[in-house]
Amino acid sequence: QVQLVESGGGLAQPGGSLKLSCAASGKIFSIGVMEWYRQAPGKQRELVASISRGGSTIYADSVKGRFTISRDNAKATVYLHMNGLTPEDTANYSCYDGTYWGQGTQVTVSS
Repeated sequence: QVQLVESGGGLAQPGGSLKLSCAASGKIFSIGVMEWYRQAPGKQRELVASISRGGSTIYADSVKGRFTISRDNAKATVYLHMNGLTPEDTANYSCYDGTYWGQGTQVTVSS
């Protein structure tokens, strides 16, 4: 079993930045693709970014050019660097390894 723990959420001003982390523990040797999802109140969960074990990335159109996903396989951690935040980025952000979900971390963008 794998445990995923997110951190780094909080309150940011429009135009600001946050860095989210997702640390994996447990039987992590098999982790391949890691993904960040987000869900805003009243909306469906959506894929934000995805990264393969080799570093290939995919981004939602709404975050391209603003968000960067990266991973450190030695630390079993995936990151989401978020720049140019807007109120539309307000959501609960969760990481997913294809089987397990983290508990999520709240990001709120407001002036």
